[in-house]
Amino acid sequence: MSLFRRVLNLDEPTSQDLPVDPHAPLPSLSKESLPGETSSVHMIGAALSGLRPARARYVAAFAYLLGRAANANLEVSDAERGEMAHIGEEAGLDAETARLVVNLASTLSADFGATEDFLVAREFKAISTMEERHRLLRACFLVMAADDVIDASEAHLVNRVAEELDVERADLNRIREEFHDRLSGVRAAREVAQG
Repeated sequence: MSLFRRVLNLDEPTSQDLPVDPHAPLPSLSKESLPGETSSVHMIGAALSGLRPARARYVAAFAYLLGRAANANLEVSDAERGEMAHIGEEAGLDAETARLVVNLASTLSADFGATEDFLVAREFKAISTMEERHRLLRACFLVMAADDVIDASEAHLVNRVAEELDVERADLNRIREEFHDRLSGVRAAREVAQG
């Protein structure tokens, strides 16, 4: 075996564990957890034990990314928590479970760093359709607009999430247009124009 092949592990068999099967049950949280599953998704998914494992994983990743959106300006308001709970209830969660998931998602998105944010986005991308990614971005805008304004840090974050999910810029802009009047930059420009 050449040095090149040995350094790049070209002769090693690929892992049977990858990619993560979205229908596989959630393993116990330990160092032996599935390699493609993030800690935050697992923790939130554990609170959703009444759902099928694949659905729990999807809802957990969705919730974490909503928490990330709510926490974009480094604080999660009561209005944002309320909107996240409302979205959870519309998705079929009972009110108590929705509140639990919102609290976990809000806390974990603040506690974990940028690496976890990226890994959860990558995991969500792997288990979702493009239509579901668009729904997530719309939900992020709803959460960020819950306090009636979407500031620059929140607008920037949704751009990053869209990039991580491979959502086309034109599609993101169509979704953003629904929230045009709540963007702080638009409001500031109107105030300047009105004198």
